[in-house]
This record gives sequence, C-alpha cells and structure tokens, in this order.
Amino acid sequence: MPGTKLDEIDRKILAELQADGRMTNVELARRVGISAPPCLRRVRTLEEQGFIRGYHAQVDARELGFEVAVFAMVGLHSQAEADLSAFEQRCRDWPLVRECHMLNGEIDFILKCVAPDLSTFQNFLTEQLTSAPNVASVKTSLVIRCAKDEPGVPFDVLEARLARG
Repeated sequence: MPGTKLDEIDRKILAELQADGRMTNVELARRVGISAPPCLRRVRTLEEQGFIRGYHAQVDARELGFEVAVFAMVGLHSQAEADLSAFEQRCRDWPLVRECHMLNGEIDFILKCVAPDLSTFQNFLTEQLTSAPNVASVKTSLVIRCAKDEPGVPFDVLEARLARG
C-alpha cells in the first residue's frame, strides 16, 4: 500500500510542511517531536525520495490580474501512447495551461487554464488548443467561483486508514 514505507514521524513532517513550507527546521522538529538534526536529515531524505517535490508560494491568480479560469475538456483523434505523450508535452509548453490530467471515459484530457481576460483565453483556444495536432474536440467551462482549492493530500485520512490497519 502506498504511504506505508513512511513512518509516523515522516508523515507528520510531510503534513506540517504541507501546511506551512516556510517554517524553520527547528520549529518543524519541535512540532513533530524530534531534535533538529535528525529532522533535517529526514526532510532531505523525503526530498531525495520524491515525497517532497518542491516548495512554492500559493499566489492569488485574481489578485495578480488573471481574472479568467477555464476547464477545457479535450478529446483526441488518437490515443496511441506517442500521441498522448505529444499532447502532454504541448500542454507543458503552453503557459496558460496550469494543470493537465489524462482521464478515462468520454474525454481524454482536462486542462485547467488561467488567463488575464476572456480575449486572451479565446486566442489561446482558437489559435493553439483547437488547432493543435490530434485534437478532435474541445469543450470549455468558465469557472464562476472556487469553493475549495486545497493543495496536497488529507493526512488525517491517511492516518485513520493506517490505524485501521
């Protein structure tokens, strides 16, 4: 089962850093109940093993002038692995695409896009996304408001599952 190779201290470290990635190592060590040197070693090991992929500021897109958020549901002509990989790479290259997820079902990908205004998104949609190789269809939904935007994972659910055994 994923997550079982981490002990309780490692999971506490991850939960604390997920909540506040800016705290000092001394504060982190205090919160998880170990001294600072082994805490720092554990954090570095978690980074090296890929459990911690980076540290980022969570910025407010609207405050920065990105007034438009859109989910684009993309269908492709071909789902051959090379075509899927090519589309994923193209998504990584488009700055307005902030998330790209391959799905099963009626659509192949869902993209979360942000733009400063509707005109900018429309230009991206017509000049890049819908005209990209292998794109068969694109359906878009404009975000009216966001009720929840919680990064990371719910560690309390993981702990409860591990406690049940």
